[in-house]
Amino acid sequence: MKTNSSILKGSLFIILAACCYGMLGTFVKMAYRDGYDTAEVTISQFSLGFITLLMLNLIIKKKGVITGSRNNSLKSYAKVIVAGSSLGFTSIFYYMTVKYVSVSIGIVLLVQAIWMSLVLEMIQSRKRPEFLKVLAIIIILLGTIMATNVFHEDSQINWKGIGWGISAAISYTATMYSSNHVGLEFHPLNRSFLMICGGFFIVLLVYFPAFLEGFSFDIFLSWGLLIALFGTILPPILFTKGMPMTGMGLGAIFTSLEIPVSIVFAHFLLNEQVAFIQWIGVCFILLAIVLKNLIILSYKSRES
Repeated sequence: MKTNSSILKGSLFIILAACCYGMLGTFVKMAYRDGYDTAEVTISQFSLGFITLLMLNLIIKKKGVITGSRNNSLKSYAKVIVAGSSLGFTSIFYYMTVKYVSVSIGIVLLVQAIWMSLVLEMIQSRKRPEFLKVLAIIIILLGTIMATNVFHEDSQINWKGIGWGISAAISYTATMYSSNHVGLEFHPLNRSFLMICGGFFIVLLVYFPAFLEGFSFDIFLSWGLLIALFGTILPPILFTKGMPMTGMGLGAIFTSLEIPVSIVFAHFLLNEQVAFIQWIGVCFILLAIVLKNLIILSYKSRES
C-alpha cells in the first residue's frame, strides 16, 4: 500500500525527471548555436548514456539487485532492444525539429504523442471510444493550434520543422507503448539499458557517415555530457524510482510538466518569445493530459 510520504517522494522524483526532459530541447538548441550538428549531439548523448547505464547495471547486478534476468530468453532481450530503437528515432526527429522551429513549438509537437497513444489504444481494444477520451483528443488538438500560433498573420510556418515534429511524436508514441508493454519481466534499470542499446544502434546506423566527415569529439566534454545527463541518464533512474511510488496515472500527470519547463527554459536561455494565446494553448494541452489520466484512474478504481 502506497503511503502519503512515498507518493510525495515518488512525485518529486517524477517532477525532477520531467524537468530534465524539459531542459533538453534548450540545451540541444544551444549546442547548435555553438556549431555542433544533430549527429554529434545524438551520438554523444547515446554513447555517454550507454556507458553510464552499463556501469550502473553492472554495479546493481554485482550487489544482487537484478534477479531473474537469466531466466529471460534471447528473444525477450531482442524484443526490448528492438523496442528501444524508437528512442533513437525520437531523439533524431525531435532534435531535427528544434533545428527548424522554436523549442516551445517543438515540445508541443512532440506531445502530440498523447492523443496518438489514445488512438492506438482505441484501435487495439477495438472498442467504441469513450466520450471523455475523444474530448481529450479534441482539447489537445485545439491547444496545439493555439500553442503553435499558426493562425497569427505574422507567424511563418516551417513545414520541415512541423514534419520532423510529427515524426518525433509518432516515434514517441512507440516509445510510450514499448515502455508499458515490452520487457516488463526485466528489472526497470536493466530494461532502460536494453532500450538505450536499441536507440544507440539506430543513432549509429543513421549517423555513421558523420565519423568520416569531421566529427567533433569536443562535444563529449561539453554539451554531450549535459544532454546525456538530462536525456538518457537521470530520467530513467528517476522514473524507475518514482513510478512505483505514485502509479502510472498520477506519474503521467506530473510528467506533463516538461511542457511548461521546456517553454520557460527556452524563454530565459534562448530568449524565445511566447505569446499569451500560446500559453492558453499549453494550458489546454495540460488540461487534456490531466483529464486523460483521471479517466484511466477512475476506470481502474471501478475495476478494483
